[in-house]
Amino acid sequence: MTLLPFASLFLGASLLSAPPAPNELQAVTVTVTSLVSTTAAVKLYFYNTREGFLKSGKWAFSKSVKPGGKSEFTLPVELPQGDWAVAITQDLNNNDKIDKNFLGIPTEPYAFSNNVRPTVAAPDFNECKFKVDGPGRVVNIVLKP
Repeated sequence: MTLLPFASLFLGASLLSAPPAPNELQAVTVTVTSLVSTTAAVKLYFYNTREGFLKSGKWAFSKSVKPGGKSEFTLPVELPQGDWAVAITQDLNNNDKIDKNFLGIPTEPYAFSNNVRPTVAAPDFNECKFKVDGPGRVVNIVLKP
């Protein structure tokens, strides 16, 4: 008789500590700092596949944020568990594209998750990815002028 209450207590505790379901959305906070402009829109592109990374229209979703006079902002998002990467641009002249020089190098601010700073070529998904495996993940990104 004394074993039954203990077993139900153990079962209840194990259910409370179970990991989140694979498709359950997790709270993630993206913090972007060092904005060049306090008024120009910042565009965040969220990717969850290596094949689609940095390909136009292949992002899982995107967000546009107006900094509202501040040089940094925090964006709460909900993401399914798995590997994610974020690419960010700041559209200084509001033409809805990232401007580049004759070599194809961006002339407007940009950044990637993990603060990857490419030198010759665009970064790979694996360099920029971060794992979402539960709530409370914080991703800090510094915008590169």
